[in-house]
Amino acid sequence: MKVLLAEDDAMLGKSMVSGLQLAGFTVDWTHDGPQTQAALRLHAYEVLLLDIGLPGLDGLQLLQWLRADEHSVAVLVVSARDAVGDRIAGLNLGADDYLTKPFDLDELVARVHALARRQSGRAAPELKLGRLVLRPLRREALLDNQAVVLAAREYDLLLALMENPGTVLSREQLESRLYGWQSEVASNAVEVHVHHLRRKLGTDWIKNVRGVGYKLVATG
Repeated sequence: MKVLLAEDDAMLGKSMVSGLQLAGFTVDWTHDGPQTQAALRLHAYEVLLLDIGLPGLDGLQLLQWLRADEHSVAVLVVSARDAVGDRIAGLNLGADDYLTKPFDLDELVARVHALARRQSGRAAPELKLGRLVLRPLRREALLDNQAVVLAAREYDLLLALMENPGTVLSREQLESRLYGWQSEVASNAVEVHVHHLRRKLGTDWIKNVRGVGYKLVATG
């Protein structure tokens, strides 16, 4: 899952990026309002973690712009402003959730997963497609009720495909889901991950649509 963190506090931001990456998220980090706005215009994210006190363009102004622009990214406000009025203002401007600082990292991770579930229109914490099950909170994959050991990128790629079963995702879309700005991406990275997934799951799950991309389909 790809997350954009908008946080101007260097120490807190570094800690949040580290914790979110350990939890399996791909994280891009912006430090002010204009940089956050530019990132949202150029890239697709599942969840935006938004501090209100950003320089240049604050979090509430960004929220107004996002919703006026009909941008669908799920927004979790993470702010030191803990008054009821601040929380109501954030939610009324279009935030999907509000978490006050200081916070427990496990709670932050759980809220991000909850927003992603809501965003994709599912209530259950796990994804199922035929004999295949993914449990994003635990980063577990099961095939025929047997655990499948996947490397981090393999799991992230499978999750991206499983969130959109039957939908063809291009190599560029998959690269965007798997890698942040700072990552160096080999030209055949997606193909290599697909090869490894097919070896572990079986060759019929991931279909290559020539010249377009890949899709996940249920097998018997």
